[in-house]
Amino acid sequence: MQNFQHDVVIVGAGAGGVAVAASLLKRRANLNIALIDPATEHSYQPGWTLVGGGVFKQSQTRRPMSSVIPNGVKHYSEAADTFQPDENSVTLANGQVISYKALVVSPGLKLNWEAIPGLKETLGKNGVTSNYQWETAPYTWQNVQQLKKGKAIFTQPPMPIKCAGAPQKAMYLSCSEWLSQGVLGDIDVEFCNAGGVLFGVADYVPALMSYIEKYRIQLNLNQTLIAVDGEQQVATFEVTNAQGEKEQIEKSFDMLHVCPPQCALDFIKHSPLADDAGWVDVYPDTLQHKKYNNVFGLGDGTNTPNAKTAAAARAQAPVVAENVLSVLVQQSPRALYDGYGSCPLTVERGKIVLAEFVYGGKVKPSFPNWLIDGTKPSYLAWLLKEKSLPWVYWEGMLKGREWLVSPVISNTPPAR
Repeated sequence: MQNFQHDVVIVGAGAGGVAVAASLLKRRANLNIALIDPATEHSYQPGWTLVGGGVFKQSQTRRPMSSVIPNGVKHYSEAADTFQPDENSVTLANGQVISYKALVVSPGLKLNWEAIPGLKETLGKNGVTSNYQWETAPYTWQNVQQLKKGKAIFTQPPMPIKCAGAPQKAMYLSCSEWLSQGVLGDIDVEFCNAGGVLFGVADYVPALMSYIEKYRIQLNLNQTLIAVDGEQQVATFEVTNAQGEKEQIEKSFDMLHVCPPQCALDFIKHSPLADDAGWVDVYPDTLQHKKYNNVFGLGDGTNTPNAKTAAAARAQAPVVAENVLSVLVQQSPRALYDGYGSCPLTVERGKIVLAEFVYGGKVKPSFPNWLIDGTKPSYLAWLLKEKSLPWVYWEGMLKGREWLVSPVISNTPPAR
């Protein structure tokens, strides 16, 4: 079988992969780039929260893959199977070998529905739903509209997960609707979080706690969903107490919104590019692989300690583009990623707490406080989420327009 050679091969045509391709072409229009991804459609995943909240239609969040891949980029509609970084090649599921001068790995992660017994079988029925899946996000809204009394449970698994605020967003938008319909007083709402804090960046917790109190949500920390019986509408949790002792408890529900456990994809986990936990092993600043100099990673599939959000991929893409071009001319990477991530927390319909932060949980707002104070609920931030960010995604990020994310270039390469 013919071996195809490219300057840059990108594995994964999600947010990170397409954005890197566009950013590379913006810098060097004649670059020979290939994208490897079997998907026929591209999803705007941040929009699924708003589908589950009755704000967006499901169709608004998905477009044909062919419409988002930049002109001139070769698309292999196959899955990547194995990596041979010592030979500078990737083998596809059909056996085809693709060679590269530089490799960018942006595969995303695995939503591990199977890790919770009974969950996959009941998802999308019996009141069990999730905004983490395009197919079931509309069912979230259907449940919210139909529920007039009873118990609604929202879950969050152990980290790492995509957008750590998303499990809460689903809950707040649901409560906002129930409040407006006058039925919230008849609904017992619980948030069962496997972690020990409501949100990882302390500056945003007071605003979020005010909504926990407003909606009279029972906040349960250190509670992990471990099984679901959809027919009986019973969820089983493992509860860890202050002494580290564990016990299992069962809770009945009328609506259960699940954020599934998440892990590295198998083909990454079993590759020479992975760390011990299965994630693509890259430096957190340059996003260059720690062993293979001509390999870079970005997005949800890497081991960088930032929030796994589309905003992070948007900030990472130009850094990777700059550093790939450096490596192609035998220079050391000098573009640096500071860990930026953003989580627009939809605390009610029409208001958002705009969490923006970098490595170490340090707050890094994009706007002056007089315009949007990210630590407080804001209508302007809601307009940003509903009206501006989808357009920025489709017409900006995926087309190499780097608004507010121009990379920082260091005078000297980082010391290793």
